[in-house]
Amino acid sequence: MDIEHPSRRTIVTLVAVALLSLALDLVFGVFRTVRPGDSDSLHAVESVPLPPPNEAGDVSVEAAISDRRSRRQYEIEPLERHELGQLLWAAQGVTSRTSGYRAAPSAGALYPLELYVIVGSSGVDGLESGVYRYRPERHELSKREPGDIQSHLRAAALDQESVEAAAIDIVVCAVDERTTRKYGRRGERRYVPMEAGHAGENIYLQAESLGLATVSIGAFDDDSVRELAGAPTNQRPLYIFPVGRRD
Repeated sequence: MDIEHPSRRTIVTLVAVALLSLALDLVFGVFRTVRPGDSDSLHAVESVPLPPPNEAGDVSVEAAISDRRSRRQYEIEPLERHELGQLLWAAQGVTSRTSGYRAAPSAGALYPLELYVIVGSSGVDGLESGVYRYRPERHELSKREPGDIQSHLRAAALDQESVEAAAIDIVVCAVDERTTRKYGRRGERRYVPMEAGHAGENIYLQAESLGLATVSIGAFDDDSVRELAGAPTNQRPLYIFPVGRRD
């Protein structure tokens, strides 16, 4: 019985098809892992690890609620890196590795919020001035841009002095489509702003627990703040939280 062997051209064709299939799978595999608004996922960024969060503080919830105030005056002293990590964890940190649940409640556990940190000249010990994005799943920062831009952020926030006086500014942005895909218009108009409020109150209470000072700011030019944070156009800024040591 004669066996017909494939020609060289057939072999080359089969190999080319296999390689093309592998390449497409890799490309689309990358895009499958990208969440809407995740601008770090398609290019290399510098990662900055944060210390593990403390889940058992010395200040009770009741005491933090009672002492919570909006504070606009800050000492010119840097924060510790663990303090920065604790603030970000309180706002959007992962509290359960099995479920992926975070510190602030989210409609449908869809988590539309993205946090950016503007580190000023007084800034954070061991951290360069610049713009960073918080990665909750890894509890780390990704460095976006170097340099102190707090004066520009202050201008975008209608010249509010506390924005530039603070050691850092936490910018809370929202990717509405993560929520609207399930809840429609109600998600954008109600659920996303509610979630930003949950995260914002957590920042307030964590700051009180750490003996730090903060204030929530909502008066700013959205486009300017988004550009300064390096956020994609489908993210809308909802809050700025200047944070520093108490004056």
